[in-house]
Amino acid sequence: MLEQQHINNLGDELYQALVLQKEVAPLTDRISNITIEDAYLISKRILSRRIECDGESIVGKKIGLTSLPVQEMLGVFHPDFGFLTNAMEYPSGAEIQIAGNLIAPKAEGEIAFRLKKDLLGPGVTEADVLDATATIIPCFEIVDSRIQDWRIKIQDTVADNASCGVYVLSETEVDPRDFDLPNLRMRIYKNDEFCAEGLGSAVQGNPLTAVAWLANTLGDFDIPLKAGEVILSGSLASLIPLVAGDEMSLEIEGIGGCSCTFI
Repeated sequence: MLEQQHINNLGDELYQALVLQKEVAPLTDRISNITIEDAYLISKRILSRRIECDGESIVGKKIGLTSLPVQEMLGVFHPDFGFLTNAMEYPSGAEIQIAGNLIAPKAEGEIAFRLKKDLLGPGVTEADVLDATATIIPCFEIVDSRIQDWRIKIQDTVADNASCGVYVLSETEVDPRDFDLPNLRMRIYKNDEFCAEGLGSAVQGNPLTAVAWLANTLGDFDIPLKAGEVILSGSLASLIPLVAGDEMSLEIEGIGGCSCTFI
C-alpha cells in the first residue's frame, strides 16, 4: 500500500491533468508496487477534488472493461469502475467539444440503467438489479484517458476514474422487464456509416450481471448504488476513436437510439 500523502499527490496530479487536459506518464511505469486498492484510493481523491473545487455532484457510476473486445483492445482483462458526475452528462443530439474538454476520446455503445432503489453488496443478484431498475437507456460513453497514449494497465485506468470522459443518454427510457437483455442488438454508426454492432451478452453475458458485479464490488468499499443514479453497464462493441467533425449514432433494436457530434 502506498502512503496516504503519495496517494493524494497522484490524485492531485491526475486531477490537474483533467483540468488542464494534458497527459501524464503511466503510474505503473513509475511505481512498481502500486496496487488496485491504491488506484481506487487515487480515484477517490480525484473525485473529492471535483466535488470540492468544481462543485460537481455524483449522479451515477460506470463499469469498465466488461466486454472482451474492449479488454483485448486495451490489454486489460479485469472489470473496473468509476464515478459519474453531473458535469459529464450530455443529452442525445449534443455537440461535444474535444479541444479543452477531451484528450483522446473513444466511443462505446452501452446500455445505461436508471435505478429506483438502492443496491448495496455483498450478495446482490441479477434479480435484485432488475427489481431495483426503473428504466434502461441507450447510451454512448465517451471514454478518455489522462494516461499518455492510452498506455494503461488496470491500475492506471482505475486511478483515472476508469478512463471516463463524458456520456450521452437517449431521450428514450424503457422498462427492462419488457426485453431480453442479453439478446438486445445494438448497431453503431460513425459519420452515417455502419462501424460496429454487439449484443447485450457482450457485457459479462448479461448487463444485469455487470451491474450486480458493480454493486457487490462497491459493497466492499461500503458504497451503494443509489436510487435515481445512472449506471453505465459496459461497452457492447469495440472502442471507436473520435476526432472533431465525427458524428456518432447508435440504435438498439426495438428500443431506440442516441447520437452526438464532436466539434
